[in-house]
Amino acid sequence: MKPVKGTINFIENNMKSNYTVLYVHGMGGGGDSRIPSILNEHISSFLPENISVRIVVRTYSFDPEISRGQLADWRDELQPELIIGESLGSLGAIALKGVPHLLVSPSLNAPLYFCDLAWLALIPGVTPLLDRIYHPREGDRQPLHFTYRTLRKYKELRRRALANAAAAGSTDHFHAFFGRHDHYRRSGIVSVRTWKKYFGESFTFYDGTHFMEEEYVLSLLIPEILNVLEINGKNK
Repeated sequence: MKPVKGTINFIENNMKSNYTVLYVHGMGGGGDSRIPSILNEHISSFLPENISVRIVVRTYSFDPEISRGQLADWRDELQPELIIGESLGSLGAIALKGVPHLLVSPSLNAPLYFCDLAWLALIPGVTPLLDRIYHPREGDRQPLHFTYRTLRKYKELRRRALANAAAAGSTDHFHAFFGRHDHYRRSGIVSVRTWKKYFGESFTFYDGTHFMEEEYVLSLLIPEILNVLEINGKNK
């Protein structure tokens, strides 16, 4: 006896799998950041028809105490199968335990610079000057306000993130991508050596800059997303 059409449709609909990825943008990024926009535009072309992957990126506070609660709430709300952190946002992403992590140009040492230079914000006029210099472009972007108190809070953010590192006993999955021509590596803000100290050899170099170019988003980041999610993608 052949199954009725409605039964077939029910079975097909329940075979579909939907995945959610929480993307934690970098400093001055936000809901319209470039890399997650590229991911949302192109990832479906890598997927089988019965699979969907949604990249969720939301603008969070530059104040680490506030952003900690925001990111935790979004993780609880979305129940993502994967978290991606970019640049300074990698620290907030790593601190979210119990989920696989991919990191793009992780700036693990930026908080050390923030803490060392925070005293400059006590000089009259310095905070407004920094706010103007690092003013994000128009759009859904993270407002930046470089006060002494906010900059000093980044030390605790770094501590919480590294408490979830592989070297600290975490069993979470971690993999990072580093640009060979990332100018932040010269200063140590982005450091492969620091990554290896806390997370081991799980990283990939790409022949680009700190701001992962579209070709590497497509050729490296998307395939790794599918690999972590255990999705057999289309042959590209």
